[in-house]
Amino acid sequence: MENLHYRAKKDEKVKEEVSSMKIVIIDDDMLVVGALKTILETGEDVTVVGTGKDGKEAFQLYKEYMPDVLLMDIRMQELSGLEAAKQILQEYPEARILLLTTFADDEYIVKALKYGVKGYLLKQDYQSILPAIRAVCTGQTVFGTEIVSKIPQLLQEKKTFDGEAYDISEKEHRVIALVAEGYSNKEIAERLFLSEGTVRNYISNILDKMGLRDRTQLAVYYLKKVR
Repeated sequence: MENLHYRAKKDEKVKEEVSSMKIVIIDDDMLVVGALKTILETGEDVTVVGTGKDGKEAFQLYKEYMPDVLLMDIRMQELSGLEAAKQILQEYPEARILLLTTFADDEYIVKALKYGVKGYLLKQDYQSILPAIRAVCTGQTVFGTEIVSKIPQLLQEKKTFDGEAYDISEKEHRVIALVAEGYSNKEIAERLFLSEGTVRNYISNILDKMGLRDRTQLAVYYLKKVR
């Protein structure tokens, strides 16, 4: 039914500022969709261009609007947010997808990292959603506080990470581990007593050595090797 989800039509008055971020929201609970839309549009730099209720609509709406960020629930009927994210990122590797869930599930976290999503937040943390979207738009990867607290647990059952195969130094190894745990460049710099510029250089060199595109791929690779 057409009234089950919202789409911003061409003849509707939507924000047209160049700096405005285009957002698509996907959730099978229309009350949640409405709440998220209201929260996001309190930001003058945000325009919700469309909403949908399942993973299939997520793919269609992403293709139609090419949003700056796709904000999507994980557990939905028809097609889950994780599967939708996987499909979208296979066709559009540059897609910025921020997943929302009520579950800080280890399997979900690992899959989200593996597929290359840009963020994973708990729905309960409404205040963090708008800042997270802004961060994702600047190229950062974002995890909610409870999610970050679980990542070290995923690293405890450690197998091996063959840093020598990529000529990774001990310092670079520590940087990789902190990236995988979700720390920002600033936080890594503080922990390792380095400047942010030095941390950026370390990460750039690591990506070159390992043939990876970005820090998300780096985190995924590391997590896969230590599980």
